Amino acid sequence: MQMRVLGAAAGGGFPQWNANSEACRRARAGDPAARPATQASVAVSADGECWVLVNASPDLRQQIEVTPALQPKTGLRSSPIAAVVLTNGDVDAIAGLLHLREGTPFALYAHARVHRVLDRNPIFEVVDRTIVPRRELVPETATTLEAADGRPLGLTVLPFLAPGKLPLYLEREAGSVLDTAALEGDTLGLEIEADGRRVVYLANCARLTEPLLGRIAGADVLFLDGTLWCDDEMILQGVGRKTGQRMGHISMSGPEGAIARLRPVPVDRRIFLHINNTNPALLADSPERMELERAGWEVAFDGMELSL
Repeated sequence: MQMRVLGAAAGGGFPQWNANSEACRRARAGDPAARPATQASVAVSADGECWVLVNASPDLRQQIEVTPALQPKTGLRSSPIAAVVLTNGDVDAIAGLLHLREGTPFALYAHARVHRVLDRNPIFEVVDRTIVPRRELVPETATTLEAADGRPLGLTVLPFLAPGKLPLYLEREAGSVLDTAALEGDTLGLEIEADGRRVVYLANCARLTEPLLGRIAGADVLFLDGTLWCDDEMILQGVGRKTGQRMGHISMSGPEGAIARLRPVPVDRRIFLHINNTNPALLADSPERMELERAGWEVAFDGMELSL
């Protein structure tokens, strides 16, 4: 199995277009310790030829153009992208589908709730259903991924429900029901398997429950939500009014944070993904980065390659 990190940042990317923090200024100035990043997505392949995207970031066109493996190889119109798997209906997971509207087939996999979000928004009809079949992911049901024409892609995905929340743009419609709705399919994690190797992808997660820790145990690679360093980070920096928990994201630090909760859990490689521009661990020279690296963690970066 081969993997490419197409984007490592949370929504808005790094630097974020309207953010003037020291970290964003350092990134714009070309500081090598403040490496720019696009919005979170990974690509996975069993053979290095056909690729599956996990989420379609708003930055997808840019990500394709800097990733030769995802660029056309045959004929006047083609793509090695054979399928897209959506883990949620947030803007930073689905907006990139609009870049894939030019008449090249691929398969689109998502939970029924996310498919309903797409169905309700007519702009996504530009992704032609006659050549892009929409296929349902059912939690706890293993799915052998196939291209639009039914060709097997050599990858099996087992989706599972993860604690999270509704997409921001649906909150008003839902009223006060913000957390339990995620248990109905708004936030999925994925176990991706090929040739006996297993990757757990959980880039949106509000908390690590005991069942989740058990699922993660023994994974060859874990990609985990690294949005914030601490729960009240955005409030303390004066750029938001919500805690990480309220936004559906676990923190890296603290007694209930990812580093502490996963310390006793066996995982070969543990990688934080979906890092917000406010998170000091984005900076390679920060004390927070050194702390997480001492604990055996890595921070994903655009262009990161893994071969399992």
